[in-house]
Amino acid sequence: MNDTLFARTDLPEGFLDVSAREVHKLLPQPTLITCPGEREDALFVTILQHGNEDTGWRAVQALLREYRHRPLPRRLLLFVANVHAAREAVRHLPEQMDFNRAWPGTDHAPCVETSLMKAVHDAVAAQPLFAAIDVHNNTGSNPHYAAFNRLDRRCVQLARFFSNTMVYFEQPHGVMTQALAPHCPAVVLECGKVGNAAGTEHARAFIDACLNMPRIPDDPVGSHEVDLFHSVARLRLSSDAEFGFDTPHRALSLDPDIDKHNFQELPYGTVLGSIKGPIRDQLHVLDEAGNDATDRYLSADGGQLRLQRSVMPSMLTLDEEIVRQDCLCYFMERVTAQIS
Repeated sequence: MNDTLFARTDLPEGFLDVSAREVHKLLPQPTLITCPGEREDALFVTILQHGNEDTGWRAVQALLREYRHRPLPRRLLLFVANVHAAREAVRHLPEQMDFNRAWPGTDHAPCVETSLMKAVHDAVAAQPLFAAIDVHNNTGSNPHYAAFNRLDRRCVQLARFFSNTMVYFEQPHGVMTQALAPHCPAVVLECGKVGNAAGTEHARAFIDACLNMPRIPDDPVGSHEVDLFHSVARLRLSSDAEFGFDTPHRALSLDPDIDKHNFQELPYGTVLGSIKGPIRDQLHVLDEAGNDATDRYLSADGGQLRLQRSVMPSMLTLDEEIVRQDCLCYFMERVTAQIS
């Protein structure tokens, strides 16, 4: 892959019918497609930032089939991202940086992927924008929810059209929603596990609503109206961690059904698994500023890994590869203030 942004103003023949694993045959590189519409303020949608998350691909295909013989209500800027990883059905290839950590504002050093995402950002930000959407799946048991980087009432109102469950986050850096938030309301759609038809339909319906929406409400939002959570910390493995699920012979053995805790408010003392030796040999907690907050959140009490405070986790997963590539989970706290 090179850092050239491929752009086109038409859909290649067969686009509406191929699987995500086959899209590379039609689009050999990440490509920004401009689809004309009746409103000029464009909706930007990015799909396949993670090659193994194809709900966005399926949702866009279903949507564009509906408009095959009539104009879109609004211009659509569609970024089909990691076609190479999609071919292998993996998050990203071993030699690649995670696309969803490479947008302007990233903490990572310049590379092919950061150059590519800057080119996408610059091309999109130069145009009149209505909103920006990034469609994802997750591997653990999570409800469908929307996430965003600004506690802005227009952003919260947009997210409400997808779900009353929503997450405000500041870390990690280098995500699309953070890069485009200064230009328009920008949200992540978390659509549950890959292959779930309900997730595909939910994403399709939301994108369709955004294409047809004349404006995004900007009324204040009371905390009683939504389930809004602030992601305050991230639980990551140490580089040489020895861990597994229900593996007592390893230094870190996590509960085999730990993802049942997603979006559940867990009290102080909740046991997450067993651990041998110092906690930081296996994992650590980083707060929003990237500082070590392990002792604030975790303790090793009699060989049990316990919470040191009440938290609500999200994105807990049983996929060991995802845990190593990204993180085990995020810790959240409920937002109680009005968004005004």
